[in-house]
Amino acid sequence: MVRYFAEKAISELSHSILNIDPGAVDAACKAIASANNIVLYGCGREALQIRGFAMRLHHLGCSVSMQGDISAPPLGEGDLFIASAGPGELSTVSALMTVAHEAGADILFLTAQPETASARLASLVLPISAQTMADDLDKTDASVLPMGSLYEGAMFILFEVMVLMLKKRIGVDAETMRARHTNME
Repeated sequence: MVRYFAEKAISELSHSILNIDPGAVDAACKAIASANNIVLYGCGREALQIRGFAMRLHHLGCSVSMQGDISAPPLGEGDLFIASAGPGELSTVSALMTVAHEAGADILFLTAQPETASARLASLVLPISAQTMADDLDKTDASVLPMGSLYEGAMFILFEVMVLMLKKRIGVDAETMRARHTNME
């Protein structure tokens, strides 16, 4: 049973990742590399993936914080707000994207539903073709993974690939990244 579920999940994750537009990933990396300040936000389990990405961006030397942290800077021109709403529309994400947009920040929006009102607020949309809670019911081809787990797993792999791309683009080596890791564990 373990092997069956693992093979099915890995196959689904592979399919999702390999169907992401490489041009969109490259554009997202370019926006990240050129941003002054980066603030990230996601809801629920997507937030866990976003937080991990924020940590790696810090290791790369980016000025990065999570929305809601008391040390998050105000955003404006030259800054980047990265938000995820796998199902397409989440009220908090949409509201924060509106604030960032009105402040003049660029917005990178990750979603499985790129044809939404929130996507129209974004400077860049990075679609992830994966099941979310918005489309997990009443499907004969539903993922073996529950609810939005396929989207969240694809986010993790995508973010690690983007870190590798950014590492090369920014010119940061593994030793420098490791030196930025916390010593407070």
